[in-house]
Amino acid sequence: MLRATSGQYTVQVLSEAGGSAPQYHCSLRGNLKKNFTYNTSLSVARRVTRAKRPHTKDTVAIGDRVRFVVGDNESGAIEEVLPRTTRFARTLDRGMEQTLITNLDVLAVVFACAEPNPDPWKIDRWIVAAEYYNLEALVIANKCDLVDVATFERGFRAFEELGYRVIRTSARANIGIDELRKSLNGRISAFSGPSGVGKSSLLNQIQPGLKLDTGEIGYTTFKGRHTTTVRELIPLDLGGWVADTPGLRQLELLKMGREELAQCFIEFRPFLEDFCKFRDCRHENEPGCNLKIAVEEGHISPRRYQSFMQMAHEFGKA
Repeated sequence: MLRATSGQYTVQVLSEAGGSAPQYHCSLRGNLKKNFTYNTSLSVARRVTRAKRPHTKDTVAIGDRVRFVVGDNESGAIEEVLPRTTRFARTLDRGMEQTLITNLDVLAVVFACAEPNPDPWKIDRWIVAAEYYNLEALVIANKCDLVDVATFERGFRAFEELGYRVIRTSARANIGIDELRKSLNGRISAFSGPSGVGKSSLLNQIQPGLKLDTGEIGYTTFKGRHTTTVRELIPLDLGGWVADTPGLRQLELLKMGREELAQCFIEFRPFLEDFCKFRDCRHENEPGCNLKIAVEEGHISPRRYQSFMQMAHEFGKA
């Protein structure tokens, strides 16, 4: 599925022969809008005994592979969503989940070097999401033409040292565009990050003629304005697909256990292979904690450890 907006979906037929394939505008069958429970008695006709709204806000999301039927008016109806290999989601109010995109390979985490300034604590959240969903995290440091090398290093060097690939780009100055384009070649990826960091501007450079709406920074608050309101999967000339997702002021992660969260910090993993002194260690104030010892000995950044604790406490209150 390529596009979703206001309960309408654009679906493209899979073509094994290559070349262009037809697209259809589809709606969603009623049986996909709710989870139905049926009676189990063999002596009476099968009927619905309970209808419950799904826990996720998006039963169908861009990137989904679906089965659909087409009517006489050339409009379609989605009847089945096939199993997903991966997904990228966030939490909304009251614990409702919103799936932003499915079946992707790469989460391109886009932050600006300036205007707005990068926030390493927020970058942590996006990278944790990528690790949680078993996606490759690609960090894009956009607007690199606005800062000197020392300022760039303060914002992004720590993530390069962890082993994440960081690409320096500038949509305005055409810096790093070829490298970024090649890194997306033949893959399904999603651009995600705060508003105003230049996601749509980068995509316009990667795919000429795209003409996505772009906005300006509010210079009173130095926060971006939302310009992307529709989630869409965009085909790339070199092969592959990329999604432009709406800017998020804050990525609300799905609730996870403390050990699951710790595994999402890749530099923690060598120190989690052996148990701490206590098997139920929370990696907080317990004596003999391998993670705390690693921080004290300089193997783990104190800032990253504090980022982990901040998220762990957040989930503890959920």
